[in-house]
Amino acid sequence: MTVKAVAMRAVRVLLVLLALGFCAYSLISRWDETVRAFQQMSWATLLGAFAAGLAGLFSWMVAWRALLGGLGSPLPLGVAFRINAVSQLGKYVPGKVWALVTQVEMGRAYQVPRLRNFSSVLLAVATTCACGLAVASVTLPLTSQAARDRYWWLFLLAPLLLGALHPRIVTWFLNTALRLVRRPPLEHAVGLGVTLRAVAWTMLAWALFGVHTWLLCAAVGGEGAGLPFAATGAYALAFVTGFLVFIAPSGLGAREAALVLVLSSWLPAGAPIVVAIASRVLLTLADLVNAGAALLTARSPGGAGAPGADRPGLRPRGAGRGNAARDDRLVPGTPSSKE
Repeated sequence: MTVKAVAMRAVRVLLVLLALGFCAYSLISRWDETVRAFQQMSWATLLGAFAAGLAGLFSWMVAWRALLGGLGSPLPLGVAFRINAVSQLGKYVPGKVWALVTQVEMGRAYQVPRLRNFSSVLLAVATTCACGLAVASVTLPLTSQAARDRYWWLFLLAPLLLGALHPRIVTWFLNTALRLVRRPPLEHAVGLGVTLRAVAWTMLAWALFGVHTWLLCAAVGGEGAGLPFAATGAYALAFVTGFLVFIAPSGLGAREAALVLVLSSWLPAGAPIVVAIASRVLLTLADLVNAGAALLTARSPGGAGAPGADRPGLRPRGAGRGNAARDDRLVPGTPSSKE
């Protein structure tokens, strides 16, 4: 193993440890509020909301995997899960770049070029935000006057962002960005089929996060036929709002403020903040469970991160002999490329 490889591995470990520290702080700093929030809900509600959130995170991961495969680096599901689950801890560090940095560097261990991985993450984020705003713009104008009054300008972005996901626009944008940094254009343009699959998985994720939020709302006194739609739109809007606040780790504060504002017309006084706190804690635990599962399977024989797992011939960079695992080598079955 070269000095550079050792250094990069140390940086990845440091980033994960730093993320775990911030993650633990976010839980401990609101411990009393969390206990009070959880005391108002049954274990069945909390487990159901946790499971829905876990499934939503998995759906997001599959959407990103589809986009990365469309760009020319298909990964086995287990490997994609490991990379995504561990890297997502970076979102708890202030600033939005750490999750991206970790994901790109972990992808290099499986012969995914940095620029290709970066492009896939950029597309995944754009798809998530565009679909989230589309969900919010469909559900909230009919269910929340407060959302219409305060976030109307975000709703206007939904059709523009959805239109920008068209493969021709995406390819032009990414190739233009690559040309500006003096890099070659994309080897593989994302096709319409891949884009539609990613959008479908992302929409499924928003539906699952809607179930997550609705269960918590119902547990604190929310009712009415429109509550599931309001809960889904509220979470989608809150997530996008939190994402736009660059400094806050994982949208901390901004997401809760948007969630409370939208849910105030549906829940008893004081209940929206209970939902916001419970949601934050459950989804943080879901991220930790995902990362823990990814690390455990990586260490087990034949696990998701083990050499050759899930697909014959796919190995982390450095596994194997001689120069068979150069930095520019891609997943078997795809053209080789140097960044």
